[in-house]
Amino acid sequence: MFQLGKTIVSEDIIEKDFVCNLSACKGACCIDGDAGAPLDEKETDILKTIYPKIKRFLRQEGIDAIEKQGTFITTEFGEFETPLINDADCAYVIFDSKGTALCAIEEAYNQGVIDWKKPVSCHLYPIRVKDYSEFSAVNYDKWDICDDACTLGKELQVPIYKFVKEALIRKFGEDWYAELEKIAQGFGK
Repeated sequence: MFQLGKTIVSEDIIEKDFVCNLSACKGACCIDGDAGAPLDEKETDILKTIYPKIKRFLRQEGIDAIEKQGTFITTEFGEFETPLINDADCAYVIFDSKGTALCAIEEAYNQGVIDWKKPVSCHLYPIRVKDYSEFSAVNYDKWDICDDACTLGKELQVPIYKFVKEALIRKFGEDWYAELEKIAQGFGK
């Protein structure tokens, strides 16, 4: 772990390699697990605002889940998450013709319907950020469903922090990322 501004960063994001391999995993991170994607409070307002625009991109199951639970849920710990369909798929998940899970929000963004790509926690994955009062912890969320992504990342020699560069800049800014790159050079990455 090392400190970078008001963040405590796991060395794993520099030392470990990762490149999503959707052809292998089929987007399992969006349909497996027992919780929705973490959201910050600002994102809950965004989801409320964009829902009418993205509704046409969603599956009926997703629409049903959102209309029953809301565009986001609040956990028993007071945290915000995307709602789930039957305690599994994210309500915003859609599937392509090959059965790969995709994000309806991102699809609407790609088609120019909205100007928000998707929740930052999804954009950052496999990095998870936990905000505390004095700092944010930036960690690698190792999950066995991503073994193929680790293999591809190693093959292509792409460290996690480079794979999620755009998302890290979105979350922490250009200056923070430039400092991270300097630190990574010290690791030989």
